[in-house]
Amino acid sequence: MREHLQHYIDGKWVDSIGGKRHEVINPATEEPVSAITIGTKADVDAAVAAARRAFESFSQTTREERLELLGRIVEEYKKRAADLGRVMAEEMGAPVSFATTAQVGAGIGGFLGTIAALKDFEFKERMGANLIVYEPIGVVGMITPWNWPLNQIALKVAPALAAGNTMVLKPSEECPGNAAIFAEILDAAGVPPGVFNLVQGDGPGVGAAISAHPDIEMVSFTGSTRAGILVAKAAADTVKRVHQELGGKSPNLVLPDADFATVLPPTVQGVLVNTGQSCIAPTRILVPREREAEAAGVVKAMFEATPVGDPLAEGMHIGPVVNKAQFEKIQGLIQSAIDEGATLETGGTGLPANVNRGYYIRPTVFSGVTPDMRIAQEEVFGPVATIIAYDDLDEGIQIANDTAYGLSAVISGDPEKAADVAPKLRAGMVAVNSWGPAPGAPFGGYKQSGNGREGGLFGLKDFMEVKAISGIPA
Repeated sequence: MREHLQHYIDGKWVDSIGGKRHEVINPATEEPVSAITIGTKADVDAAVAAARRAFESFSQTTREERLELLGRIVEEYKKRAADLGRVMAEEMGAPVSFATTAQVGAGIGGFLGTIAALKDFEFKERMGANLIVYEPIGVVGMITPWNWPLNQIALKVAPALAAGNTMVLKPSEECPGNAAIFAEILDAAGVPPGVFNLVQGDGPGVGAAISAHPDIEMVSFTGSTRAGILVAKAAADTVKRVHQELGGKSPNLVLPDADFATVLPPTVQGVLVNTGQSCIAPTRILVPREREAEAAGVVKAMFEATPVGDPLAEGMHIGPVVNKAQFEKIQGLIQSAIDEGATLETGGTGLPANVNRGYYIRPTVFSGVTPDMRIAQEEVFGPVATIIAYDDLDEGIQIANDTAYGLSAVISGDPEKAADVAPKLRAGMVAVNSWGPAPGAPFGGYKQSGNGREGGLFGLKDFMEVKAISGIPA
């Protein structure tokens, strides 16, 4: 069993102040695979104090110094790709082939996008009689999830460094090993002591302490809307900036005249990738009513052709979901759809036929789903697709917008026709004939999907303060 029992604070690996041991369960075997120490408020206090001290000097570094630092991090990161992929396969179930390419690559992409934005960023600009200056915020608290762990860490750490901030990171206790390796990467790259600090822990303990800490100026959180509300409430007393990327229930609006065989595979794939554990997975497939059976046939064939298996085996299969709680939640949602009258096209409750343990979900497709069903409104976070019929395109748009979320949306069909539909969708990102945004796009959503943006230029700006200076010579 791997052990990551220390926190990384002020450039050193240190013991917890009163923390307790926590074992991480491998979702494929249901057995412990690694261990961390769940941190305490005292650990957070020590990390924040280190970050506060480091901010005085790091905030004054130049663009060139920060670019050089980010470049060194990317080089050190690449050296650890295999290690990072292995721990994600073991701790959260991403198949190792996928983990070492897509999961690890997403983290590199976050750094490269920030580097490109920083190279051309204007820290000062004239606006009439005012000089507008972009400055670092201060100490940033970061709380990241388990589903795309390195991506979410990179999309916070990279712009925070680029902006001149210092930080305290709490990764998910469900998948903490990659964050420990990430701290080793930053140490090897020469990040100055105190600039980056890692405190392992859970939400009610470390997460709440970060959110409420009076010496943290900003908290950046990625996770469920339920947890995001708790973070915002905890942060309110200190009036810190709250930056959130929360839940989603993305529609895949299939245009009436779309060629299903061409446009559905690349968009529906987003429900299977990472075992459906993506906040932008386009699980609600909206199709013309007269073509519902045709759509069901295409999607069913895709899901039945998707193998499920051991995450430590190389291949293009999907693995288990992250833990027992997620497994039971998904089983309950599948059963709710059956009970509410949806048509089960393939999959269903229970384990796939080829496994006898682990938190594996049968790739599942429902047709005959109506917008009022639980499975059409609640985030599933598993390989479950729901086909919903609309009578005309206006109704399709209305159904697409009819959830509490607004993170992303997909349009499948003629791109020229999609261009007319995209402005009508209440989502922070709209992808045409693809299930994810293009590199460099600002990542974030409307409504209960959060506030703020990550990635590239917009992500960099969100980790900065804006100052107006008046009365000085041009």
